[in-house]
Amino acid sequence: MNDQYKEKLRLEETIIGVLKTVYDPEIPVNIYELGLIYTIDIDDEYNVSIDMTLTAPNCPVADSILMEVRDKVNFIQSIKSAVVNLVFDPPWDKDMMSEEAKLELGFL
Repeated sequence: MNDQYKEKLRLEETIIGVLKTVYDPEIPVNIYELGLIYTIDIDDEYNVSIDMTLTAPNCPVADSILMEVRDKVNFIQSIKSAVVNLVFDPPWDKDMMSEEAKLELGFL
């Protein structure tokens, strides 16, 4: 395993930790455990691209959540830039939530 690969793994873990601090104000579970993060891509220059969705396309706080994700990821040391792409394919459903999130929200 080369050093850059190890660094990317470490950065991905750091990014996930940061994403777990972002919440939809109406749901008491972070966006990562809700299953709203589809992909985290880190290129060789440490630019990050995140594909994420929302629980509903008409979410009234969509812009603020996207900005919070981008700003927090951009703040991570070593990250050159972060782009957050809002996607709705595949559509989100509650089966995408972690077991922890389902338990917290009473789905288990």
